[in-house]
Amino acid sequence: MAAGQTIRAALQVALPDGFHVQSDKPRDPTLIPTVLTVNPPEGVRVTEIVFPTPVELKQIGLDQPLAVFERDFPIGVQFSLARSVPRGGLVVPAHLRYQACNDTTCFAPKMADTEWKLRIVPASAAGRRERADVFDSIAFGHGAPPPVAAANPAALGDLAGLLNGDARASVDDFTVLATAGGYLGRDDFLKFIHDAEAGVKAPGLFEGRGPFAILLIVFLGGLALNLTPCVLPMIPINLAIIGAGSKAGSRGRGLLLGGAYGAAMALVYGVLGVMVILTAGTFGTINSSPWFNLAIALLFVVLGLAMFDLITIDFSRLSTRMDIGPSSRGSFLLAFGMGAIAALLAGACVAPVVIQVVLFSSDLYAKGTAIALALPFVLGIGMAIPWPIAGAGLATLPKPGVWMVRVKQILGVLILATAAYYGYDTYALFANRWVDPAAVRSSVQEKLKAGWYASMDAGLDTAKRGRQPVLIDMWATWCKNCLTMDVTTMKAPEVVAALGGYVKIKFQAEDPDREPARAVMQRFGAVGLPTYVILRPK
Repeated sequence: MAAGQTIRAALQVALPDGFHVQSDKPRDPTLIPTVLTVNPPEGVRVTEIVFPTPVELKQIGLDQPLAVFERDFPIGVQFSLARSVPRGGLVVPAHLRYQACNDTTCFAPKMADTEWKLRIVPASAAGRRERADVFDSIAFGHGAPPPVAAANPAALGDLAGLLNGDARASVDDFTVLATAGGYLGRDDFLKFIHDAEAGVKAPGLFEGRGPFAILLIVFLGGLALNLTPCVLPMIPINLAIIGAGSKAGSRGRGLLLGGAYGAAMALVYGVLGVMVILTAGTFGTINSSPWFNLAIALLFVVLGLAMFDLITIDFSRLSTRMDIGPSSRGSFLLAFGMGAIAALLAGACVAPVVIQVVLFSSDLYAKGTAIALALPFVLGIGMAIPWPIAGAGLATLPKPGVWMVRVKQILGVLILATAAYYGYDTYALFANRWVDPAAVRSSVQEKLKAGWYASMDAGLDTAKRGRQPVLIDMWATWCKNCLTMDVTTMKAPEVVAALGGYVKIKFQAEDPDREPARAVMQRFGAVGLPTYVILRPK
């Protein structure tokens, strides 16, 4: 908008179910009218304030109906800008005084603060947008968002929903610049903001190393699994069952039979892995559960102990009982079927690695790394490589011995280390929930009073109209780090200054498994709380 223009704005008020406020002209002189007081800065003049038509409410015990405003209603305001008003941003503060009532009781009068943010631009720029400014009359209004707690008579001082009009913006109107999660110190958060604004993407797991490095590690891991005592002794037995090796008749046929056996293993691991990853679209949410992490930690403790023969877990012998009548010539169908069975009935040496690769892949995929879908398949290829070679009789297998026990014990150490990792995650997630919900609500209310939004739609609508960047802060009352961030990093003067031009939204994701929190967290790839997202209007 430009100096000398007339601007129409509105304050949209949303009331909780079952409540109303007195109109600007109540019929009962003992009741308090709804009053909007605007304190414009120099160069801005309020030329008109328009209230909607009130409705009649029959309250118990009164002879005459009351004139009230029900549910959602707007209060229109018209501003006139002087030609001398300076360019830049102007804030027009206002105060809404109201008295809330339900069907039986009227409560003490309250005061709610709000403000309009006006952006003064050169007259030439304003002329190009004049029609939009006139018809989108609520483009410049916003007020205090809804309270954190559910509205009730005792909490009506926080009057739910002084929101910014009918939100017309959505996430699709914005570009996601960056996402970060967990506690971030002042310097880290400033770097997060700077990198987002500069278009610098945080390096992923594959970046800097190259995707082939990770794929190679997983491939070699699958290859090494063939040297464990759960797999290596079974190779000649299973080759005899499928008719490969010395029974194949020719190296070419043995190669194909062993290849069919190995291909089935790779296919089973790949398909199962992809199924788990794709059906676990909420893996980030699941992985943020302390109970999930505790279950994984206990599972890996059991599997780790099995590596030291303290617990016996081995289903590999079941595959030898699936003999479907071996033929001297072998059968490709039998070889493929036996390979699939062997993959499904992997022993204690194989299962922990397979589980960990799937968990690792799911976590990566939830963070947007599509190549993670290939990792379970690559693991299967690593396990499958020796089978066509051995089936053709082109190599001599290592002889079982004490060295295999050492390999298994090394795997046991790695598995127990993984259990310790998930155990620490469990402790951290539980510790993050040891917080007073009232303290979290109080910190959020402080932010809302300072101009943050509690409505995603209202905040995005304001940002779209003002062409402003957006910071979304996802929080919950059980999130200790959310409170810690509010009282430390988010109060740092440098952070406050860096976010000065942002529309800031406090989005409550109290139950990440339910809508709308689930959809929002999935949309931004959030894997826990707090999560911070920076958006820019397209």
